[in-house]
Amino acid sequence: MGTVDDYLDGLDPADRDVIGRIYDVARGTVPDTVQGEGYGMPALTYHGSPLLSVMRTKKHIGLYPFSPEAVDAGRPHLAGFDVEKGTVRFQPGTPPPDDAIRAMMAFRRDQIDG
Repeated sequence: MGTVDDYLDGLDPADRDVIGRIYDVARGTVPDTVQGEGYGMPALTYHGSPLLSVMRTKKHIGLYPFSPEAVDAGRPHLAGFDVEKGTVRFQPGTPPPDDAIRAMMAFRRDQIDG
């Protein structure tokens, strides 16, 4: 797969809108991101490390901040969401709240900064 923009261009409009919004919130939280890949997925990267990927699967959309601890940072805002070790799963009509995305991205940024 290519960049985040290439990936978004290939999605249906409903998925594109919700996934694009998540990337916008992530970029607002960590402005120094660039488009690249993380574990073979289109992703935002920060200082050469994967920061966030959001992918449509057959049954849901998965948000991957490449860190179980980053998911834990957003967990207080994710009641009712399907949250696993390093993933948040949701349906297009019920995306995670912006506060959860901001918390995960700030944590992951700080984690990358070391």
